Amino acid sequence: MPKETGRKVIASNRRARHDYSIIDTYEAGVVLVGTEVKSLRDGKASLADAFATVDDGEVFLRGLHIPEYAQGTWTNHTPRRTRKLLLHRGEIEKLIGKTKEGGVSLVPLSMYFKDGKVKVELALAKGKRAYDKRQSIAKRDAEREVQKAMGRAAKGKYRR
Repeated sequence: MPKETGRKVIASNRRARHDYSIIDTYEAGVVLVGTEVKSLRDGKASLADAFATVDDGEVFLRGLHIPEYAQGTWTNHTPRRTRKLLLHRGEIEKLIGKTKEGGVSLVPLSMYFKDGKVKVELALAKGKRAYDKRQSIAKRDAEREVQKAMGRAAKGKYRR
């Protein structure tokens, strides 16, 4: 069987980019059991309620939902169990320092296969206030209007 290469996204947390301003991102491996990997290969996972914590010098992913594998038997996993993340010691030390400052969270942005291994893109994020969200929505809408106008001008259908 040929070795898997490239990056295949399993799940992404689009809401996180809306609710948080991203300070820094990290790539972490995930400790999984066999039926979890099989369920992920089917493309089933939800990062909606997931977050990460640093406990006793180790990073754990909590609230990640990986549904039970359909063909699994009594060895099937529990869907919302706590999973350990694999990071370098230096990265964990940085995360410990930054999360102790306060107002900063560890939020998973996406989960994907990279060269056959499951990885999580973890973000050090600060929560946005309501007015920050409105500003980002207004900026996105303005960019969309500019793109529409440029498209119409390119087609010769420019109206004033």
